[in-house]
Amino acid sequence: MYDFNHLTPLDLSPLFLTERVNLDGKKKAEFAKHIHEKARLNIERRTEQYAKHANKGYHKLIFESRDWVWLHMRKERFSAQTHFKFLPRRDGPFQVLERINDNAYKLDLPGEYKISATFNVADLLPYDVLVSQ
Repeated sequence: MYDFNHLTPLDLSPLFLTERVNLDGKKKAEFAKHIHEKARLNIERRTEQYAKHANKGYHKLIFESRDWVWLHMRKERFSAQTHFKFLPRRDGPFQVLERINDNAYKLDLPGEYKISATFNVADLLPYDVLVSQ
């Protein structure tokens, strides 16, 4: 224990007897690299498993310019209006003017709203003409 300077938690892991007895520096370095590579692969594999489980049922919504969407209005957007609970929660349909990125869109809002026309994708729902009629 006193002949080796521990830099990482993997350095504290017990080595196999053949590796502890072997004092060749090159073999010891190769063995440490091998252990680190195995640990890295295991961490990557587990991270992929966690992501797969966490994203189960998630589907990505991407709107294009000129698509029609419903807008879900949150209280934070309309803080100036005191009687928000009497207003409709969803309004639309509105046309998408521009896709800023996959997460933000600019809508064609009428001037009566007096708010920014940029919305997060979480506030948008696709407008289906067949279902609406």
